[in-house]
Amino acid sequence: MKRALPMAVLLWCLAGVPGTPAAAQDVPAAAYTPASGDASVDRHLADINDYASRYPAAFADEMARYYAVPRAYVEAMQQQPDWTAGDIYMACALAQIVGQPCRAVVREWSRDHEGGWKAVAGRLQAEPGSAQYRRLRSALAATYRRWDRPAPVAEK
Repeated sequence: MKRALPMAVLLWCLAGVPGTPAAAQDVPAAAYTPASGDASVDRHLADINDYASRYPAAFADEMARYYAVPRAYVEAMQQQPDWTAGDIYMACALAQIVGQPCRAVVREWSRDHEGGWKAVAGRLQAEPGSAQYRRLRSALAATYRRWDRPAPVAEK
């Protein structure tokens, strides 16, 4: 009987009974919709959220090293409940492309992001399809090469 009880508890947890940690992992997170105006960029930003949740230090290093954002600032942003890694990446990459500090784009997003990143990028004169936006896509590709991570592909 002493062995049966722990085994029963283990099986109960593995079965995903509501209220157990195993069941909590099965619940999908709220869908992340950056609304960048570019489906490929949206997929990358969502994937960056996944990457940063597993490798937060590597994500912070990337932002500090290649996007000139103080590591402490990135780490502080990662702790903010209203900011995802994808949004942090977009703010700082977009800032670099338009020649502004990341904090300025963070303030712009925080002030008004009703139209998603597409609207914010438009206010910064870097709307989808522009030369600046193409540079953003190149920056994403370079980040994925450094991470040795395959680019996310569209679902069929």
